[in-house]
Amino acid sequence: MDTPQDTFAGPLAATLPLPPPGVERAAALDALLLPPDAALPVPPATERGRWDPARGALDAATATAVVDRAEAELGAPWPLPLASTAARLHRDGDRDAHEQLVYGRERRLSRAAVAAAVSLGTSGADRWLDEVADGVWQLCEQSSWCWPAHDDSLLRHGSVLPTVTDPYLDLGAGEVVGQLAWVDHLLGAGLDARYPGLRARVRHEARVRVVEPFLRRRDWHWLGLDGDVHNWNPWIHGNVLVAALRLLDGEHEAAQRARVVELVLQGLDRYVACLPDDGAIDEGYAYWWNGACRALEALDVLAHATGGAVDALDPGRSPTALRGTVAFPHRMHLGGAWYLNLADGQARPHLTPPWRALHRAALRTGDPDAAAHALAHRVPGAGAEEQQGLGRLLRALTDRDWQAAPDALPPLPAETWLGSTEVLLARECTGDAAGLALAVKGGHNAEAHNHNDVGSVVVASDGVPVVVDAGRPTYTARTFGPDRYRIWTMQSSWHSVPEVAGTPQAVGADARARDVRPALCGRGTGAPSGVTLDLAAAYPVAGLRSWRRSARLERGPDARVVVSDAWDLDDRRDDGHGDGHGDGHDDPEATTVRFLLAGDVSLTPGRAVVVPLDGAPLLHLAWPPDVPAALVDRPLDDPVLSEVWGDRLTRLDLDVTGRDDLEVVIAREVDAEGSG
Repeated sequence: MDTPQDTFAGPLAATLPLPPPGVERAAALDALLLPPDAALPVPPATERGRWDPARGALDAATATAVVDRAEAELGAPWPLPLASTAARLHRDGDRDAHEQLVYGRERRLSRAAVAAAVSLGTSGADRWLDEVADGVWQLCEQSSWCWPAHDDSLLRHGSVLPTVTDPYLDLGAGEVVGQLAWVDHLLGAGLDARYPGLRARVRHEARVRVVEPFLRRRDWHWLGLDGDVHNWNPWIHGNVLVAALRLLDGEHEAAQRARVVELVLQGLDRYVACLPDDGAIDEGYAYWWNGACRALEALDVLAHATGGAVDALDPGRSPTALRGTVAFPHRMHLGGAWYLNLADGQARPHLTPPWRALHRAALRTGDPDAAAHALAHRVPGAGAEEQQGLGRLLRALTDRDWQAAPDALPPLPAETWLGSTEVLLARECTGDAAGLALAVKGGHNAEAHNHNDVGSVVVASDGVPVVVDAGRPTYTARTFGPDRYRIWTMQSSWHSVPEVAGTPQAVGADARARDVRPALCGRGTGAPSGVTLDLAAAYPVAGLRSWRRSARLERGPDARVVVSDAWDLDDRRDDGHGDGHGDGHDDPEATTVRFLLAGDVSLTPGRAVVVPLDGAPLLHLAWPPDVPAALVDRPLDDPVLSEVWGDRLTRLDLDVTGRDDLEVVIAREVDAEGSG
């Protein structure tokens, strides 16, 4: 029976041709769902017209690249996650070492599955089926599919290792069950012939580790029953959907299959209900791919599985937020490989995004700009990668629309204002990354994957960030624990914001921008784009009555970014308010305006010149020469940071103690001959 907290009707329920959530809707879905062997939108390997590279219906270049990677490791030992690697989370906080071993297994299996599909019917097919069977068997034998950082075994059972009788359904478990379902769908006939019984084992593990916990425990935090809905919701629900559609194929499992699908639809509805109409993701661009994009993919799978009867991406019925979020990636694009990164994202993502998934969503929802953005990043031979999961890889390899679409240029809109998250991104000209770009963030300090960054600015030169947001380092046990804001990248002290009377920004929803006022240029006018906002509420400083920040991009031959701060601060203080997160300035109560810079920085009175990364044109920052300035180097020894920014970032500190305003101008640096 459904309980009130289990039943949710949101924007999807309002638009889809189904009964209200619950038992009747599950019965209606049961009547609509295609048979398990036809429910997933990828042809099985037995359809040689689609999987034989010589037939021309496959992305052969990408398939060849995947097979080459599989060949290179054939016969080598498989990655071996150990008890000692799993327990490191609780000993030294290292979660990454174990996770990389787990990822290594899964990615090797994905590569082998593609190789087996391509070679089916040839003399080399058996060796690839053996490799696939080895990978499937290892996943079935693996004690847990849950990543140790998520498991509640220590809390519930006092164990630093997973409790196999009480499996935890997290992102990792979802990824494995989804992968096994795609392998089964792709290669089921070949596995039956060579490894009878293996597919039954897969179904047993899927039921015990995922389906039964999904149905039995309705207190999973990622369901969003408390209103806190984040990217885990569509990511896990999408994998559970794939598993149910393919693996619940027993003689008496049809009703359970429909019940799981119905609960998945409710879960996705909760996520869509929390998406703002403008489609913005407060976690930023990097998390769009494993949040909103996962929801779009899951709903596309459901449309296929119901023969198009349940289609939430049809532009005629799709909720506004779903259509809006398809545009989010190109609205956050700075240029080339660079994006506006907020929260825990990277400005230059280290994994190739699943561009085909964006292209598919853009076609389905009718967004030509989003489709063009995806196509602009398509690379022959790299149409998809196994790091993004087997389902995404298989769909990219077999998507004829993606393969046949003509090349396109990224749209690069001149101006984007996302009111739900209070984010502005503006550049000099539509469709061209050349010149200056400005991003400004309002918002609050309780956002998903939050960094304390209210009022921060990013400035790019020819699409390359120069005034930057560092992003995040490698995840550890500390990242999502009580010590999160002792990590330097999470602190306002290392964002391009003020530090008021020695006090960084506070954490929480009350630490937010107030009186936020965008000033937009309007299409084609060439007028400035900017935002003004009051930052005072973000700082726990009793004497701070207001801190008004204005940041604007002025277009034209002498284009420049102007960041103006004006504040009302009683800085006659009897005690310090530092929280231990500062950087040891000589005056712990100094008021400082800061800019975090990427590249080589030189400093003279009233001026800093930055030689950016990637050979982008030089920029300078200028301010009144009587304002004391200092550079603080931050060496980068974490690969997640250094692969983006190199060996260091540099912070510019402008000491404005005793003042009540400051203007900083950022513009191209002109050499002696007058060229940039």
